[in-house]
Amino acid sequence: MNYYSLNDSQNKNKANTSFEEAVVRGIAPDKGLYFPSEITPLDKAFIDNIEKYSNEEIAYEVIKQFVGDEIPESVLKSIIEETLCFDFPTVKIEEDIYSLELFHGPTMAFKDVGARFMARCLGYFNRDKNDKTVTVLVATSGDTGGAVASGFLGVKGVEVVILYPSGKVSDIQEKQLTTLGQNITALKVDGVFDDCQDMVKTAFLDENLSDQNLTSANSINVARWLPQMFYFFFAYKQLKAQGKELVFSVPSGNFGNICAGIMANKLGLPIKHFIASTNINDTVPRYMATRKYSPMPSKQTISNAMDVGNPSNFIRIQTLFDNDFEALNKKFSSFSYTDEETKITMQEIYKKSAYVADPHGAVGYMGLKKYQKENPQVTGVFLETAHPVKFLDIVEDTLSVSVEIPEQIKAVMDKKKESHSIKNYDDLKSYLKNR
Repeated sequence: MNYYSLNDSQNKNKANTSFEEAVVRGIAPDKGLYFPSEITPLDKAFIDNIEKYSNEEIAYEVIKQFVGDEIPESVLKSIIEETLCFDFPTVKIEEDIYSLELFHGPTMAFKDVGARFMARCLGYFNRDKNDKTVTVLVATSGDTGGAVASGFLGVKGVEVVILYPSGKVSDIQEKQLTTLGQNITALKVDGVFDDCQDMVKTAFLDENLSDQNLTSANSINVARWLPQMFYFFFAYKQLKAQGKELVFSVPSGNFGNICAGIMANKLGLPIKHFIASTNINDTVPRYMATRKYSPMPSKQTISNAMDVGNPSNFIRIQTLFDNDFEALNKKFSSFSYTDEETKITMQEIYKKSAYVADPHGAVGYMGLKKYQKENPQVTGVFLETAHPVKFLDIVEDTLSVSVEIPEQIKAVMDKKKESHSIKNYDDLKSYLKNR
């Protein structure tokens, strides 16, 4: 499998970037995101009989064409097995509405899968390079940092530097990315997530940092983005027997997760429609209403992992629809919601079903309910992307309940946070050069 830069789409047929190079580089030299040169649908018989396969077998069939022969079959299967060492249950909330819980991994967020998969791929590619250290540079609006820190902890030949916006992640999220030590360093940025992401992108393209061997672990990296397809196949496997068309509502910030779902659909997974549910950072909902893409500075909300003003992966979504707005509009909707609406919905869900939804899941639920008003004959799935404990104060204050602290969170609660403060790109560059 070869990849090409979306900034050079005219040369798609000349794609010559390998999976390894795309993973190690993170972003193309021309600042574009990497995209696979071809997408081959899976055998229909495989999807028709998906309930006969284990999650590991499904994941291997889904990802193998994107890796090609660059990782041996036995190694790739081992990577998948280590990545998928926890459950992905669908939980019935009410008639024809299910929560897909993606928070049963080590950091209790959906990003555990992509981070663990990428870490193991990078570890394989770096296996014989004893004299070469790769630096994973990543921006986080909340859960990415903890997942990347956990996924890459102790990986030989890899240093991780995480940028996060000061005061704009929850206390537990901050603990997860600032307490591990070893090869993990956290940089606290005086700004918002978009500032962190801009610094990371700038660093990749700074010739003065070429000796740092930088790569990204944000969803711009193909090894972080593509494994997220697995969730949608796992949900379909669980709900297939219902015999109804499936609709997914995805809480969306940088749009990597929903983009992976659309990729799963391109591989042949029967999904009727996708809903990108956002908070007041509504760049994509506005685009769908006006056809004008006008990113704005991100605003802080209680669903902080979606506080993204310029979602990187939306260009991949447009590419999956051949940049045809009408085709996109038939398959894809996007709605935005306020913090007040989110809190009311959390209360409604709890009152109806005694289910504790985190703010992101509640936003996904609202988008799904709106779609089902006009399309009542579908089974809807909203993604619960993080455990409610990660937003403990908001959840407990909104629902007047006590959330039990899982073991994964207890492990970091009493640890001391360690981070370095930076204000701008020059500070980041100075840190990387002088560490």
